Amino acid sequence: MRCPDSTMSLPADAPLNMEPSFRALAERYRVVFFDAYGVLKNSKGMIEGAGETLAALMDAGIDCYVITNDASRSLEAMAQTYVHPQRGPLLPVDKIISSGMLASEFLSLKFGALEPSVAPGCVAYLGKPESAYFIEAAGLQAVPLAEVSDAQQLLALAFLDDEGFDWNEGLTRAVNMLRRTNLTTLVANPDVSYPAGGGEVGVAVGSLANMVERITRKTFLRFGKPDTQIFSFAYARLLSEYPDISKRDVLMVGDTLHMDILGANQFGIDTALVLSGNTRPDEVSRLVAATSVIPTYICQSIVG
Repeated sequence: MRCPDSTMSLPADAPLNMEPSFRALAERYRVVFFDAYGVLKNSKGMIEGAGETLAALMDAGIDCYVITNDASRSLEAMAQTYVHPQRGPLLPVDKIISSGMLASEFLSLKFGALEPSVAPGCVAYLGKPESAYFIEAAGLQAVPLAEVSDAQQLLALAFLDDEGFDWNEGLTRAVNMLRRTNLTTLVANPDVSYPAGGGEVGVAVGSLANMVERITRKTFLRFGKPDTQIFSFAYARLLSEYPDISKRDVLMVGDTLHMDILGANQFGIDTALVLSGNTRPDEVSRLVAATSVIPTYICQSIVG
């Protein structure tokens, strides 16, 4: 399906035609931006056939990037996820753009130049120890929120991942700390859910942050899709490699209307919604009609 106007509205019962071949669609572009979860992989690993699609596109001379809201691990660890059984690693670190990079850049710019005597503290986080990578990459000290003894010594609090801590204890601690302090709070992954396989989804850290924000009535800083900043970051990297590139040469592939498709639509690049993750085939017509967030194309998955 090709929709030239991504802001038009559709009736709820409007038929949405599927593109028969994702690979044929992708080969019309010079660069393809892929969301990670629900497109290339789920919580169990790479989706069957996704590696073959990536390899085929790269063989056709198409540059492939991952644009992800995943802030749970280092870029090197993310790159190790994308491995073909015969060809080996598919995506190097410089082809992965994470919302964690934007959060890390913010922390570095805001706090990295402060003298220790001015800001002797560190950044507390909720998430796995591996997610602290994005705090440490900013040159700052990371400490799990459960280990914080004095909130006055903190520079900021970061929501990084939904794993690695007890939800009840961690969120209760965050709520009471934020009620007592004016602490800069970052949400490095604003996703509210993630594909868990078998048509099911898991609760993502963005949902946890939303709950704490509502309880405390504070305003948190969010990084990643649907904000266009992450697309600007990726596009700037493209321009450094291909000075003649234009937005017409780029396709964004995602599995959610409100994160992947909306953000890319606002940035001005074509979009393909795939139904292998968060968006179920039986609800896509209703969601498109209800939100007026319309992808340029719709595909069953990137496989085929």
